Amino acid sequence: MMNRITDAVKHLIIINVVIFVGSLTVGDKAFEWLSLWFPENDNFKVWQIFTHMFMHHPTFYFHIIMNMLGLWMFGTPLEQMWGRNKFLFFYFSAGLGAVLLPFTIDYIQFNSIISEIVSTGVSKDEIIALLNEGKYNTGWGNIVGQDNLIKMNNVFFKSSLGASGAIMGLIAAFGLNFPNAKMALIFLPIPIAAKYFIPLILVYEIYSGFSGGNSIFGVNVAHFAHVGGALTGAIIAYYWKRNQFKRWN
Repeated sequence: MMNRITDAVKHLIIINVVIFVGSLTVGDKAFEWLSLWFPENDNFKVWQIFTHMFMHHPTFYFHIIMNMLGLWMFGTPLEQMWGRNKFLFFYFSAGLGAVLLPFTIDYIQFNSIISEIVSTGVSKDEIIALLNEGKYNTGWGNIVGQDNLIKMNNVFFKSSLGASGAIMGLIAAFGLNFPNAKMALIFLPIPIAAKYFIPLILVYEIYSGFSGGNSIFGVNVAHFAHVGGALTGAIIAYYWKRNQFKRWN
């Protein structure tokens, strides 16, 4: 099934590598422009919802290597089965799903903490303006607790990047369409059927999201983006499989 790399997968890998090399050349500005920021942050731009999928950690090369390996391994058989257009629709849909879940969690968490500060008479606009200046009032920690103050700042000042959310969608779809295919990862070298492997990955990512552990991609970030991408991919792939959609091209 993986005789050769398919066209869309090949082009996605090329684009990811070119943008990775280009971003290293441009420097921090590229990551400021193209990584995905929290919507309340002045750095946020609408296009980042898509461009962050092509950005990768500038010094942790394992990040892009693992993502491109996953894109090749799982994307190739899916594109062969679905065709180019359907595959691309799926890939970017999973990537968008990877944005929606963590954004929802971060938004609820952020605004819950902000509401406690607002209750003391400080307006939300004042808080956001101060945060956008790269500052915050340390006294807020006395109101919401230091841990919540750290969470608020982490949500506001962190940026997200990488194709791993979309890749998780591919992994989920692969498991649904090839349930008996044997799969393995570096930390789990024993081959396991995909129908068991995929739920294990999801459970691990959810657990790591709450415990702060590393993801399967080796970076201690984006756990719920991975879960969001996998869930979106699983829903679409299940629907297509049930309804036996024809190739789109």
